[in-house]
Amino acid sequence: MPNGIFLLIILITPFIFVGLINRVKAVWAGRKGASIWQPYYDCLKLLRKGEIISKTTSFVFRITPSINIAAMIFAALIIPLPQQKALIAFPGDFVLFAYALGLAKFMLVIAAMDTGSPFEGMGAAREVTFSNIVEPAFFMLIGSLALITGQNSFESIFAQLNYSAGFTVLVKLLCLVSLFIMLLTEGARVPVDDPNTHLELTMIHEVMILDYSGPDLAFMQYAVGLKMVLIGTLILNLLLPSGVGTLAGILFYLAGLAVIAVVVGIIESLYARLRMSHVPQFIFMMMALSLTTFAVVIFFLYGGN
Repeated sequence: MPNGIFLLIILITPFIFVGLINRVKAVWAGRKGASIWQPYYDCLKLLRKGEIISKTTSFVFRITPSINIAAMIFAALIIPLPQQKALIAFPGDFVLFAYALGLAKFMLVIAAMDTGSPFEGMGAAREVTFSNIVEPAFFMLIGSLALITGQNSFESIFAQLNYSAGFTVLVKLLCLVSLFIMLLTEGARVPVDDPNTHLELTMIHEVMILDYSGPDLAFMQYAVGLKMVLIGTLILNLLLPSGVGTLAGILFYLAGLAVIAVVVGIIESLYARLRMSHVPQFIFMMMALSLTTFAVVIFFLYGGN
């Protein structure tokens, strides 16, 4: 089956992923809730609407949604689906993957500042602060996996990981928890952020896109959903079994994304958003786990020398 089919699967799943999270939250709250297809309907509604753009903004504000979604789609070209090849693979491709996500975030931050709104500037400052914790932790995780496998690209790292030493079970567990914290943080989900709140003083991501409307808002919402799917794909690359057929691999992948969405929905139903002063402590858990992962790898590989 052509790799383009797998890319298409990644591109059509973000709104289903978000819709399933919302559905789980509704069930836990004892409500019927909206259909899992509701995010698609909302996106189509936004695409048909007009836009209101502040006169204080520049071209930066206008091009950010397009760059944001383009960066996410480009990142999707680099990341492989479990047991499948990526469309773009080369040594060090995980660096370009992180840079693509970083470019989208950079444009989002300067677009928020471009509006001249103190609330959006506040959200941008929070976003940058938390990114300074997440991004180094991510590189430490991937670097640890690269040390174990002796490979230096996403595709070769995940392909080789199942054939590495037995201590990789512990490393995988640490990586799974770390990447899940990254998913909650980068996806602006509880307990880091609440995508359903409209209180400017407590928002992070949502406050940065307050001035967007119509198609641009649809692009921004889709980009966030796609980012969560991409991080979820990294998690599934560590979990799903090897040696399965193409069709079985797709089914396992979709089922895995559904499980991740259900877990996120349950967390958002059982826990409230953290106080802003406690959010860095939660994100630092990812850094601590990444350092632990790196220490475990170094101990088992070089501890006896």
